[in-house]
Amino acid sequence: MFLETEHGQIRIRQAAAEDLDLVAPLFDAYRQFYKQPSDLDLARTFLRDRIRHNESVIFVALDPNGSALGFTQLYPSFSSGLARRIFIMNDLFVAPEARRRHVGRGLLDAAAAFARLAGAARLTLSTALDNFTAQSLYKSAGWKRDTVFCVYTLPL
Repeated sequence: MFLETEHGQIRIRQAAAEDLDLVAPLFDAYRQFYKQPSDLDLARTFLRDRIRHNESVIFVALDPNGSALGFTQLYPSFSSGLARRIFIMNDLFVAPEARRRHVGRGLLDAAAAFARLAGAARLTLSTALDNFTAQSLYKSAGWKRDTVFCVYTLPL
């Protein structure tokens, strides 16, 4: 399934292998935002493998000149309780110079449209507790903060 949409002057489309040079620098910046060291080769290899093995769906936002402004990455999963597909929006990043231009909202809308077309029951995401800008965006886009479940992780 392939999705492309316009959001104002921003074009959002599903990324393919030939888009790695556009998306990898954004992914590297995203990782740095979450306190990981810069490693553009790692970012490119990681994204290449996800695309090659159909393990994720990536959307990229482009300005009218074709420059990448932001991306989001969805991982397919399932809800046992609902017995349906879900998608985990693991990554959403907008380049600092493109913020406040509705790029993030456009990426959220594209991800939701894609998930609906795929017949998913829901999208889910998590963000840092102190990332108030992202939380505000999610709330304005209709996302609901979970008040029922606690999330735990086991570092391995």
